[in-house]
Amino acid sequence: MIRYDVADAVATITLDRPDAMNSLTAELKTALLEALRKAAADSGVRAVLLTGSGRAFCAGQDLREHAANLEAGRGLADTVREHYNPIVQLITTMDKPVVAAVNGVAAGAGAALAFACDLRVASEKTRFALAFSGIGLAPDSGASWTLQRLVGLGRATELLLLGEPVSAERALELGLVTRVVPAADVVESARELAVRLAQGPTKAYAATKRALAYAAAHPLAESLALEADLQDACAATDDHVRATASFLAKEQPVFHGR
Repeated sequence: MIRYDVADAVATITLDRPDAMNSLTAELKTALLEALRKAAADSGVRAVLLTGSGRAFCAGQDLREHAANLEAGRGLADTVREHYNPIVQLITTMDKPVVAAVNGVAAGAGAALAFACDLRVASEKTRFALAFSGIGLAPDSGASWTLQRLVGLGRATELLLLGEPVSAERALELGLVTRVVPAADVVESARELAVRLAQGPTKAYAATKRALAYAAAHPLAESLALEADLQDACAATDDHVRATASFLAKEQPVFHGR
């Protein structure tokens, strides 16, 4: 259900239920969280690439499994708290860049997983569907948090209330994705981006992610204080010291992620 590969300091995590459009069962969600934890803990991994197999990135919650849970008197609360919340929390706080290769349909929680990533490369065939309200649900998987930070409160409200599909072109206009490429190139294009990040200053990227998340919910004075603390930490890294020397020598810096 999950394919996990590491090359060029990039961990590629592939949702692998193509016949079910990579919809999320409890088993798949558990495997995804384990794969993300593995990538986060591996010092040899400096960037993560998340994608899906077949024609979809992820169609969201597996509704067959969900219907069975409803019949058994179980709702979504357990899986939201046990699976979706820790998955999104880990993606957004991981001390490494996470790139999504959105190779097709991304719906519901599947779209939210893409939005939680730091950068998104979309296929021209990608369609995002914030389909929560269409089945009588509120957003989950961090969509209420990530979406308005990407497109603003007004657009996020529109997308979540109306639930209308968003094409790749429209997603690019709104700022939901970083770039749109031909379908045949989406994984390779996203991988090239992930490799580029994996060759960069990993600790500085981690500090940047932390600073952005903090500043989104804190006043300027507090954000400035955290920036100063993070800058002190980054200034002490081997990457910064070496990059400064390279700059003065008019050489291209080589980063080692430490």
